[in-house]
Amino acid sequence: MMSMIARSFLIAAALLAVTALPATAQVRGESIAVPTLRASVTVADDIVRVGDLIDNAGSAGSIAIYRAPDLGTTGTLPVAQVLNVLRTHQVIGVDTRELKEITVTRLARTIDSKEIEQQLARALEGRHGLGRAGNIALTFDRDPGDLRLEATNTGAMQPVAVRYDPRSTRFDVTFEVSNEAGTAPYKLRLTGTAIETIEAAVLTRNVERGDVLKASDVVVERRPKAEIGNDAAVRDSAVGMQMRRQIRAGQALRTADMAKPDLVTRDQNVTLVYRTSGLYLTIRGKAMDGGAEGDVVNVMNLQSKRAVTGVVTGRGEVSISVATPRAAPAADAASSDSAPVKLSSVAPNAE
Repeated sequence: MMSMIARSFLIAAALLAVTALPATAQVRGESIAVPTLRASVTVADDIVRVGDLIDNAGSAGSIAIYRAPDLGTTGTLPVAQVLNVLRTHQVIGVDTRELKEITVTRLARTIDSKEIEQQLARALEGRHGLGRAGNIALTFDRDPGDLRLEATNTGAMQPVAVRYDPRSTRFDVTFEVSNEAGTAPYKLRLTGTAIETIEAAVLTRNVERGDVLKASDVVVERRPKAEIGNDAAVRDSAVGMQMRRQIRAGQALRTADMAKPDLVTRDQNVTLVYRTSGLYLTIRGKAMDGGAEGDVVNVMNLQSKRAVTGVVTGRGEVSISVATPRAAPAADAASSDSAPVKLSSVAPNAE
């Protein structure tokens, strides 16, 4: 009887040992996946979880333990502090890999201020007399700066409300940026003033009436179109022109402010040039009028003392075109040839 009991006990012990083998193997297999700290972490939302900081976190991976840094920024966590926090959530035996700190970066989408201005100008383009987007100057009530959004806000800036008052030049525009995660889109409202500008030739110094502009006297700047109108001068055309009136430095030039420079002035000694077919003659004269190239002026012929009219063709030069006599008609020439020539002679008086 005792031997049968002993035999049954040995069989049960053997069965227990065989059953325990898989469990032991499983424990040994799990011990291989040791929780290990990461040196650097990137997160997409505003929470840092256990699974973000360590590999092989298991069921504890979804536990939130820290608030993430601000959008688009990076922060650091001391390893000693992280281990203490993990212990409170029964996460132990973590391999620190001798790390001293962990860097945490929060992903973000950045829309810089230049892109915001471009999108706003496009939204206002052509409204109530405003011209092309590239010619619109914007002033914000509050500078938007660079805009940082959640990384999931991947949509384009879409204007959903655009208001502009041409009298006050004020705008009020609202944009939306869609979120690929399906949450509500991000809304951005911008207010301020918008004016159309044009390139203008601006003086770098005070000028007097009669001054001839040099290249160093004029620069190109963008100025409000309403300030200049449609008569803005172009720099390349302004250089070499003569001022019709006095203007201060910093003012924009209009085409009406300038004229071609006088090449001949009143009472100036000039050269009169007579041009005709096969003839080129120069005579001294005195200008009775001033004028630019192409102007018609009166000149006193100093040789004949007669006033003549000519065209200014150069500095101190007035040209006079002499009409070439036309040939007599053929009929007249024929009658002239056939008509007899009468000669009369007068006898000399007798001495």
